[in-house]
Amino acid sequence: MSDTDRLVRQTARLDTGRLLEAMRRTLKIERDGLQQLEASLDESAVAVVSVLATLKGRLICAGVGKSGHVARKIAATLASTGTPAQYVHPSEASHGDLGMITAGDAVLALSKSGETRELGDLTAYCRRFGVPLIALTAGRDSALAKAADHVLLIPNAPEAAGETRAPTTSTTLMMAYGDALAVALIEARGFTAADFATFHPGGTLGAAFLKARDLMHTDAPLASEGTLMAEALITISAKGFGCIGVTSPAGALNGIITDGDLRRHMAADLTARTVESVMTPSPITIGPDALAADALRQMTAGERKILALFVCDEASKPLGILHIHDLLRAGLS
Repeated sequence: MSDTDRLVRQTARLDTGRLLEAMRRTLKIERDGLQQLEASLDESAVAVVSVLATLKGRLICAGVGKSGHVARKIAATLASTGTPAQYVHPSEASHGDLGMITAGDAVLALSKSGETRELGDLTAYCRRFGVPLIALTAGRDSALAKAADHVLLIPNAPEAAGETRAPTTSTTLMMAYGDALAVALIEARGFTAADFATFHPGGTLGAAFLKARDLMHTDAPLASEGTLMAEALITISAKGFGCIGVTSPAGALNGIITDGDLRRHMAADLTARTVESVMTPSPITIGPDALAADALRQMTAGERKILALFVCDEASKPLGILHIHDLLRAGLS
């Protein structure tokens, strides 16, 4: 019998209730640790937020093992919310990457014990060149804490993994502390959804913050009142949006002609008629600074099946046109 088969049989014999209890116990231990962390926050955390909010360079996040994985996540979260940050592995730092750290940077070093040997060179470099060092540790009297300019203490709570002492509670607390710093910096800087979108141009996050002006076509199909349908049909065909907007002498959008309008007015004299006699007046429009997601909702609300939506300014003058395919390609749904 292979080791895999033996493991499968052993797992099948395990008691479901016992496994659920183990998972619930894990969550309770980590929840208790988070409550301790919440209660322990004080002015030292605010001081770190102030340092990061005024930082001219980047925040270098460093850690080894599981703390290193958390450091990577903290760096990614901060970078995506307006604080330039990157991860540097302490061992790589000792072999040349210390040169990446400049006088305008700060270092956030993660270590539960505060005695991680690999952080030694990084700590010494910070002391030598006056780079602010922030320790995230449970070791209040550790070497890292003593060397740091600022100390962010996490509770020395028990690891959820029991006697194996595998990093569980401690990494949860470190990650939560990193999130707390990121959110505090968002508030300190007045970081907005528009700013967030700048750092997330791709995927559903980026799509959620795209505006109508970001996706609209500026070569919208338009015809002024008095234009004959013969000319309008040529424009509809050439532009490929399946519609045409009808504008007043002042340039405001007064109506729209869609495929449905053409079918309703199909007759021998259609090409000789003027666009205003065929158009649907007062079409639905959207402003350029409206979210593209709002445009999609307008196009699909209820029984609507709008394929194209004009983007207009406050004077109802068309600035462009959105097609539903553009919204779907951008990741909206």
